Amino acid sequence: MQVRLDGRTALITGGSLGVGRAIATRFVEAGARVVIAARRAEVLEGARAEIAAVAGTAPFAVAADVADAAGCVRLVREAEAAAGPIDILVNNAGTSKRSRFLDIDDATWQADLDLKLFGAIRLARLLAPGMIERRWGRIINVLNTGAKAPPAEGAPTAVSRAAGMALTKVLAGELAPHNVLVNALLVGRIKSDQWVRRHAAAAAEGSNATLDDYYAEMGKAIPMRRVGEAEEFSAVACLLASDLGGYVTGTAINVDGGACPVV
Repeated sequence: MQVRLDGRTALITGGSLGVGRAIATRFVEAGARVVIAARRAEVLEGARAEIAAVAGTAPFAVAADVADAAGCVRLVREAEAAAGPIDILVNNAGTSKRSRFLDIDDATWQADLDLKLFGAIRLARLLAPGMIERRWGRIINVLNTGAKAPPAEGAPTAVSRAAGMALTKVLAGELAPHNVLVNALLVGRIKSDQWVRRHAAAAAEGSNATLDDYYAEMGKAIPMRRVGEAEEFSAVACLLASDLGGYVTGTAINVDGGACPVV
């Protein structure tokens, strides 16, 4: 079975690293026109080159901060000027912040909600009218499994991601009559830049474990006994974005090797 996105245009936020870059690569390979967005222009350019080396075609790139309302407006304007009307929106921008509730100040809460929740709200609000008019659209919100099973000391991320899951369901119900489908993909332990950084921090503190050792140790707590690959995550995103996923909306799918205690 070939999953194709020919003739479709996708905007992927947080598209320069990790699962965002993997999704962009998969979409380009499937025939889509792709725009990747992130804050750092130099990292975006590196991602464009790497995607082109793998997929044969480079995506468009727009440096923008989706935590800012004006940044969202500019991103959509520049993305559509470069690639045409957006059919597929992947809200992937975000960071992993977690701490004890009593240690989190208002500024940290606001920054997390602006980036992960309001970024998705604003981009969906900007792009949904065009999708409705064309009677075809896909919105994929990349969350994490803490949205379903918020852990102690998991705020603010678990809270903003849970709100993102509620947003997914609200949008799915409102947009389904227009053939605009909205789903969430929940990340578990997937190989990505954030784990590379955490491994480097552990090494700086004296750990002798290699990155492979680090992933192997993480995998022991996962039913499948391994950490996932970004390409495995991107394959599910591509299916949801395609016509083959045309009767799936309002879902929140765990891509986590069975780790989440909630279905």
